[in-house]
Amino acid sequence: MKQIINHFTDDDLYKLTMCCAVIDNFPRAQVKYQFTDRDHLVYPPGFADRLSEQIAMLEDVTITDDEIDFMRRRCSYIPAWFYNYLKGYRFRREWTKVWQDEEGHLFVEFEGSWADTILLEVKVLAIISELYYIMTGMHDRFDYEDYYHKTYRKAERLLGAGCVFSDFGTRRRASFAAEETAVRSMRDCYLSRRWEGRFVGTSNVYLAMKYDLLPVGTMAHEFVCAIGGMYGPQMANHIAMNSWRNTFRGALGTYLYDSYGWDIFSLNFSEDFANLFKGLRVDSGDNREELRKIVEKYRSLGIDSRTKQVIFSNALDTDAALEIQDYARHLCQPSFGIGTHFTNDFDGVRPMNIVIKLVAVKITELWTFYNDTCKLSEDTGKHTGKPDVIRRFMAALHMPDADGEPV
Repeated sequence: MKQIINHFTDDDLYKLTMCCAVIDNFPRAQVKYQFTDRDHLVYPPGFADRLSEQIAMLEDVTITDDEIDFMRRRCSYIPAWFYNYLKGYRFRREWTKVWQDEEGHLFVEFEGSWADTILLEVKVLAIISELYYIMTGMHDRFDYEDYYHKTYRKAERLLGAGCVFSDFGTRRRASFAAEETAVRSMRDCYLSRRWEGRFVGTSNVYLAMKYDLLPVGTMAHEFVCAIGGMYGPQMANHIAMNSWRNTFRGALGTYLYDSYGWDIFSLNFSEDFANLFKGLRVDSGDNREELRKIVEKYRSLGIDSRTKQVIFSNALDTDAALEIQDYARHLCQPSFGIGTHFTNDFDGVRPMNIVIKLVAVKITELWTFYNDTCKLSEDTGKHTGKPDVIRRFMAALHMPDADGEPV
């Protein structure tokens, strides 16, 4: 079977920036990750074996001088020492466990140094998605010429409406070719004439390099959730923002706030952080309600929300982005990170609903036990983690349950 991941930077930028911040702030932390298929799919027989083979192939994928040179030019906020780390970085199959149960459900776990295992998530998710379509034969339905034109029409609508947007679709893409086709199409559309909107770039660093685009991204929930496991959820956002500031000195200033809900984040989002960070990213909840809370928070701190960027990335499609643009443009500087809608939107093919989440952490390898952690989404029913851990974190934060009662 062909090797699916062939380039070290065929990955989301935020994994690399988080890796840098982890080494800088939590160099001895150890973690565990778990895979979840929210649709409970039954995978083809032998899928786990083929996935294990693909993960083993990652051991031969190393960063090239061209990739480092590109990142030095376009990611000036990354300290020079980090590239020396990447030059010596090697994937190891021993960090992973992969198996299927008797019914064919898939299980994947990672364990090891946070600085090492952090670079597995996006690559393995992309492998699982593409491998599934190969082994089920659905990849035969992928018409890439048609997909180019389909994506072009999406870009025309977004650009014509004044939207500022990026590709965030590496993790659950239908294939590498699908993401490359989408990125090339959006670039071609953007360069075809002057637009009110702007295609900013892609989270995929390799494709940004190939098509001379800006690699985009900052952090993911795992950064805050790991800190929540080490120190507790009450101050996790405060520690995360301080750590981010320590590493990037004000650059990469869009903060992902919803790891433990708005209320506790708002208590930690003091005036100094509000002025330091360029804006916030909305990744769950009702977009209008989340924006209302953001605007009110900035106003309470004497900050004009129209000077702040708000990135919307909550399972968006073109129609949703256009609707958000219409009501948000007078309240903030809206922009959009769009994933599966760009990279897995073939007719008759259902996108996968898969995630890999950090579920346990210890601050040093000398500890004899892990602390469980979880993610508390603004979307009801989308909390991620063990039920007892979710209840414990909700109780610590005085969060109500589904019936509105305190946990």
